[in-house]
Amino acid sequence: MSELSKYIEHTLLKQNATKEELIKLFDEAKEHNFLGVCVNPVNVETAKKYLNDTNVKIVTVVGFPLGSSKRDVVAYEAQKAVEDGADEIDMVINVSKIKDKDYDFVQNDIQTVKAACGDKPLKVILETDLLEKDEIKKACEICVKAGADFVKTSTGFVKNGVGAKVEDVELMASIVKPHGLGVKASAGIRDKEKAVAMIKAGADRLGTSSGVAIVS
Repeated sequence: MSELSKYIEHTLLKQNATKEELIKLFDEAKEHNFLGVCVNPVNVETAKKYLNDTNVKIVTVVGFPLGSSKRDVVAYEAQKAVEDGADEIDMVINVSKIKDKDYDFVQNDIQTVKAACGDKPLKVILETDLLEKDEIKKACEICVKAGADFVKTSTGFVKNGVGAKVEDVELMASIVKPHGLGVKASAGIRDKEKAVAMIKAGADRLGTSSGVAIVS
């Protein structure tokens, strides 16, 4: 598949990331014409500085990685990230509330954060490693109702987690795409073969720290 770079959000979210590593990420994103970079909120301003004269999108995460913060806190994170220069926001869904079938709570979370994003796209990370298939389906339906712009598979922070799976991406796409939402496959995508499989399954975006290896 040609032009894989246009799907890739080149990602560096590890807690011990150094400025040197971040600058390398930005340089690689520019060199390979990646769609975007995904960094932690504290690094958004740095990303804006280094990518200001490019078309590379700056993506950040909120309520990350557990999805367990109170909604007004996550909304403020999102608002502040947009002020700092983020082009897109990836929030983590409250997995516990999905398990408890407290769907109104989850929908209110997403709607509140979406409002804080203004005109910037909001992706909702479902953490598919922790959900059953019916829970993934329900989470997708809630994201549609709440006005999210994308659903996303994973944070990459679940211990012993697999990350993005073809069957999960197919399921997510089947539910959200008829309503105009996109799908981001993230975590565990380390080679071209898996990247292509995710796109064929319905992914519009790929979140990966292996972008250079994939396009090379």
